[in-house]
Amino acid sequence: MTVKQLPLPALTEACVRLGIPGVGLWREPVHSYGLEAAAKLVRDAGLTVTTLCRGGFFTTTASPLDDNRAAIDEAATLGTDTLVLVSGGLPPGGRDLAAARSRIADALAELAPYAGERGIRLAIEPLHPMYAADRCAVSTLDQALALAEPFPATQVGVVVDTYHVWWDDRAPAAVARAGAQGRIHSFQLADWTVPLPAGVLTGRGQLGDGCIDLRAWRRLVDAAGYTGPIEVELFNDELWARNGTEVLAETAQRYVEEVFES
Repeated sequence: MTVKQLPLPALTEACVRLGIPGVGLWREPVHSYGLEAAAKLVRDAGLTVTTLCRGGFFTTTASPLDDNRAAIDEAATLGTDTLVLVSGGLPPGGRDLAAARSRIADALAELAPYAGERGIRLAIEPLHPMYAADRCAVSTLDQALALAEPFPATQVGVVVDTYHVWWDDRAPAAVARAGAQGRIHSFQLADWTVPLPAGVLTGRGQLGDGCIDLRAWRRLVDAAGYTGPIEVELFNDELWARNGTEVLAETAQRYVEEVFES
């Protein structure tokens, strides 16, 4: 999504040229290109599909279980072991956050065994509270872990996304707990810049452009025992308007400057 202006062949070619070993894919461009074709494209390039995004929306869609089973099957075909879940906000006309989270828990109970049988981990991504009404009733890592902990860690875990959790003073302890349980299934980076754009969805800043101490978060997740891929996920209209290959190269360089530690 960071360089959604690049079609999949150009994206894979640029990743190989820049030495980026993996890519987190989104379902929409995969569907447009073709599931089997996308799996072959990435596999033939020698890349790893780090995650597939997204499943979820358990509270706001008509047939969430059917769509999420399809997403689990797609993840397996692509060769990733992780499906990221954006769980959904309040249903139309709803005001009960606790009820929305209960619906999410019920959906996980249905889907976790199905995912486990196919070797796919469901990764609950808490989103910043400003998205609680329309996109995700799960706003903190503590809430995400409470939903995940009834299930084996091989079936359900969490996403640590700096953009969404950097503000929460309870998040470091939750990261440590998630790590001890083996439930950190994805670690994603984006910076927080101000002012946020209208609509806020495309406000994720390029690494180093905002106020998040990204290297400190890297150390925190390292200390929790996470050794998996680190993704950069930026929703940013200014970046999308630029040459995608240049943005990808810039992002890789910013990772080295702002996050990487040998």
